[in-house]
Amino acid sequence: MSDDVRRASSALDSAGAEGQWTDLRWLVNADPERVLGVLDSDARLEGAVYRASVDVHRDVAPWVRRQLMALDAARYGEPELSERIAAVPVEGVDAEPWRMLWATGSRGDSHFTMSSSGHTGSVGAVVVTVVDGRRVVVTGSKDQTVRVRDLADGRPVGGSVSGLDGRVWAVAAAVVDGRACVVAAGDWAVRVLDLADRKWSGELPGISGEVWCVGTGVLQGRAFAFGSDDDESVRVWDLVSGEQVGELVGHDDFLMAVETLVVDGRPHAIGCMSGGMVCTWDLISGDLVGEPLEGHDGEVWAIATADVGGRAHAITAGYDATVRVWDLAAGREVGRLVGHDGTVSAVVTAVIGGELRVVTGGSDGTVRLWEPGTGRQVGREWVFPAPVHALTVAPDGLVVVGFGDDVAVLALDVDCEGS
Repeated sequence: MSDDVRRASSALDSAGAEGQWTDLRWLVNADPERVLGVLDSDARLEGAVYRASVDVHRDVAPWVRRQLMALDAARYGEPELSERIAAVPVEGVDAEPWRMLWATGSRGDSHFTMSSSGHTGSVGAVVVTVVDGRRVVVTGSKDQTVRVRDLADGRPVGGSVSGLDGRVWAVAAAVVDGRACVVAAGDWAVRVLDLADRKWSGELPGISGEVWCVGTGVLQGRAFAFGSDDDESVRVWDLVSGEQVGELVGHDDFLMAVETLVVDGRPHAIGCMSGGMVCTWDLISGDLVGEPLEGHDGEVWAIATADVGGRAHAITAGYDATVRVWDLAAGREVGRLVGHDGTVSAVVTAVIGGELRVVTGGSDGTVRLWEPGTGRQVGREWVFPAPVHALTVAPDGLVVVGFGDDVAVLALDVDCEGS
């Protein structure tokens, strides 16, 4: 035990139990067995916050406990308490370089109410879009529903929306005839949801199996979407007419993740395949561009794109616990981000403090921030009490995390070089 923690503990012994509950430093740094001896019969909010993820933070370093307690305070609807916990001193470790804006909770204490996500299955997809001038988070879950929350405060915007056949694996934002929509992919269908009136379109044609991902964009002035099921066909749909208008060809695996970008003035799709390869298609012709990129060992679950020094790059992640950076013009791997323990399920890019960053999340329950050029992890990882399966970043740098059945929103500080 450090001298600081020993002095804090001694002072609290003399102050009694009441002092223990007003000193967050003790809760974060003290021996969990000692804390739990006091907490077991206590009905205070701080006790509920401590117990919420104690199965995860019981045997970890105090800085991890600090993160999880800050998260759980937000899940109980206490952002001010969350901020105070995040600022608790931990020997040899800086204060957290992020602020938990809000989070939902699937577990709780009978004396207090957590902000439930409403989902009863893991959150596999998140996207941020704008509906009637309000920025919202749209989540898709294995429980076969889509839910919408206000990005600013996490409050539900309407109830859950069912109607997609099977688990919701992916959601992508689109504007169709001037209306905010999401295209949702499930086990047996791809459908378009109008976010204003909560009505589904009919199924987009050609799907007969599981659809792991869906992409959207504007092609020759019209909103489109594309995706594939396990028959390996990648279909392109006009979202106004609902008809298939094209197909991407030249591959022999099914699509696991997809992004779009413009290369030399032409729209392209970059896709991760079930066999581990990364493919690029010209969206106008539907043809494969260049040779597939190889390197991943196993399925590739996530992809993001970025402009690095005026050159198009892809960042991919998957089963082999690595995140790889590819120069698409050169057709080769130019970097690797290594640190996750297990499958990396989600990857996005963001400009934070004027610098390009890569944000990743994985089955190890962590979210990590990286410099793509150097491969260096920036600051500490952020630990969640369940696997992270979905990420997105809002234009102002807010990071939305889908973990377990829940969702959280983090505000990142510009200077996040914490030790």
